[in-house]
Amino acid sequence: MIIMINGAFGVGKTSVANELVRRLDGTMLFDPEEVGFMLRQIIPDEMKLQNEKTGDFQDLKMWKPLTVEVARQLRETYGKDLIVPMTIYNKDYFNTIHSGFLQIDPETYHFCLTAKKETIHERLIERGEEVGNWCFEQTDKCLEGFADSCFEQFIQTDDVGIEEIADFICKEIGQGAATKC
Repeated sequence: MIIMINGAFGVGKTSVANELVRRLDGTMLFDPEEVGFMLRQIIPDEMKLQNEKTGDFQDLKMWKPLTVEVARQLRETYGKDLIVPMTIYNKDYFNTIHSGFLQIDPETYHFCLTAKKETIHERLIERGEEVGNWCFEQTDKCLEGFADSCFEQFIQTDDVGIEEIADFICKEIGQGAATKC
């Protein structure tokens, strides 16, 4: 099983993902940002393709296939189900990764956490982000991108706690009784 937890920076993805790992036996966290950070360190700016020079590692041509391949290797090597928090609002990138995950495991779920812009900004400040930094700058792009129905199933998180969101996801994936959900 692969559970994708998508949403804007600051919406609560990592907190929900960590709660799911705590509740669901046989799972591990896989954060595709780590693949992006690695690529950012390996590929010098002067080597980047023109369309990769955006400051967003998701635009690196290798990020999408490597994200899928790392997920595949984690599943094959460690035999764990994956909980994958990620901010991926580009529809084409999402479809590439989602279809890749489905090839790894047909039992792939996607949940997109949503919240009002004000809530997201409050949460970014609470986690120590500096007002106006890159995460803040991405909020409008994320909210606009996530308006597309391809990102369903949506979970509204304004005034909803992490435990309640995890309860909902566990119910949706049919894991209520068999685990600590």
